[in-house]
Amino acid sequence: MRALAQFVMRGPLQAGGVAAVTTAVPLLFWIGAAVIGLVILRLGIRQGLNIGLWALMPALGWAVYGQDPTSLVVLLQVMLMASILRTTHAWERALLSGAFLAILTGLLLPVMYPALLDELVQAGVGFYEQYNAEVARSLGSDLELIIRDTMNASMAGTYFATAIGMTMLARAWQAGLYNPGGFRKEFHALRLSPAIAVVCVITMVMGPVLGLNSMLLVWAAGTPLFIAGLAVVHGAVGRKQWSGNWLAMFYIALVLLGPSLMMLLLVLAFVDSWLDIRGRIKPAGPAE
Repeated sequence: MRALAQFVMRGPLQAGGVAAVTTAVPLLFWIGAAVIGLVILRLGIRQGLNIGLWALMPALGWAVYGQDPTSLVVLLQVMLMASILRTTHAWERALLSGAFLAILTGLLLPVMYPALLDELVQAGVGFYEQYNAEVARSLGSDLELIIRDTMNASMAGTYFATAIGMTMLARAWQAGLYNPGGFRKEFHALRLSPAIAVVCVITMVMGPVLGLNSMLLVWAAGTPLFIAGLAVVHGAVGRKQWSGNWLAMFYIALVLLGPSLMMLLLVLAFVDSWLDIRGRIKPAGPAE
């Protein structure tokens, strides 16, 4: 990956070519998004937008003719978050801008891709009717609505999570080439402000009141808290200078425990926004 980043930074022709080709090839769109993110972070928004046009063309092709908005949505989110990060140097604002775009994406998907969503909903309804008929009967006419909201939120949330990963990959490439260790230090220090943490929590619980898709709001507003929670864990391990095995065990537990540990991370991030947990941890020293 480092070699690819070095090749991309040789010039606009290399960056544009890699971005266009990888966006056009199925399942490689994430590389194109990361490349555009790297160009924006290193060379500026204007240069990034110029190179981004190379990737936007195949992404639009997939969105319009292939009826698959994945590459286009992820690319736009990476461009937005990378631009905010370049301008403000604040991951908090970058994540918040991505969350807003995720909500907008969730609202537009049923309008712009009704056929795609209908296919997914019918597949979900058929699955429940075949393998969990009791649940399907108990939910009745509400089953389709629940599955529709779930599919919509899952698509928008997955795009958002992928965009965050690609923005972080772009930042890691930039640090690896020009500021070794910079991304690690930056991620370990990632922390939401109390005001933003409160806004995220309120957004997560306000879905039913506003008549919006609750799962969509949970995906969008919960993801910044989740990322901040991961940063707390990484920062604590780094501050104590523990081995990477601790992080490996943590991610294994995250896979096994799933929602329970995710919820704990959300609470941890919210508490950290007020108490600065990492700042209270005594760094490992020679005496230890």
